[in-house]
Amino acid sequence: MSDTDMTQSEPSTQTSDKPFGPVAAAFLSAGISAVLLGILTTLSEASGGIKTALEWFKSVGSLSGKTIISSAVFFVLWAILHPVLKDKALDPRKVFMWTGVLVAIGLVLTFPVFFQLFAPEE
Repeated sequence: MSDTDMTQSEPSTQTSDKPFGPVAAAFLSAGISAVLLGILTTLSEASGGIKTALEWFKSVGSLSGKTIISSAVFFVLWAILHPVLKDKALDPRKVFMWTGVLVAIGLVLTFPVFFQLFAPEE
């Protein structure tokens, strides 16, 4: 093959025979879990009772409960969504877009500027 053949090659039109569903299950589970982490962070700041309930390890504080719950929900959702979506040919762009939106929402909910709006007055 000459150098010109390598630089002028046509883009591949071959598509994968594998469905995107299993990958979508993992990404969507991660996005939903990110939102849950943000919600738990905001609730923890808004309610002393929730904050205390989430303090599973005193050295870490309420972060321990928030992250363990969010991680557990990720794995449960993944286990549920994987068989549901495994044979589905989903649009990767839509899955990535929704995952990005969910992660962005979760991220905003974990910023002190946001969750301190719900903190009780001292």
